[in-house]
Amino acid sequence: MPRKGLVTKRRTPVDPKYGDLMVAKFINSLMYDGKKSKAEKIFYKALEIVSEKIGNDPFGVFQTAMENVKPVIEVRPRRVGGATYQVPMEVSTFRRQSLAIRWIIGAARGRQGKSMEEKLASEIMEAAQGRGGAMKKKEDTHKMAEANRAFAHYRW
Repeated sequence: MPRKGLVTKRRTPVDPKYGDLMVAKFINSLMYDGKKSKAEKIFYKALEIVSEKIGNDPFGVFQTAMENVKPVIEVRPRRVGGATYQVPMEVSTFRRQSLAIRWIIGAARGRQGKSMEEKLASEIMEAAQGRGGAMKKKEDTHKMAEANRAFAHYRW
C-alpha cells in the first residue's frame, strides 16, 4: 500500500468468446505457469461437456453455479484483549466472486479420476444444482459464521 494516493484496480480484459469479465477471471485463476491458452482450452471444453450433458446454455449454467457458490457471510479473526474471536462479517462483492472462483477450481482439482475438463464440468453442473465440493465449502463457511454469531458485536 502506498503512503500517498490510492491504488487503482487494474482492468482485466473481457473474455474473447463470451465477452464476460467473470469468465476471464475464472480462466486466469485456472491458469498454471502462465499457460493461458491451455487454461482457456480446459474451460471451453468443460462448457462443451456441460452443454452435451445438460442440453441448454452452458454459459447460463456457469453463471448459476457462480451465483450459488458465492458466500454472503464469513468469519474473520479479531483480537480483543489477548483473545482472538472469529467474528462473522459480510463479504464484499469482489471477494465473493474471488472465493467462488477459488472454491470451484479447488473442488474440481480435488476430484478423483478423469481429465481436468471433465472434473471442472461436473463441478460446475453440481454447483448449479446446489451440490458438490464448492457448495459444501460455502455451507461450512455459513455454518461457522452462524455458530459465532455471539461475537458479532466485535465487528469493526
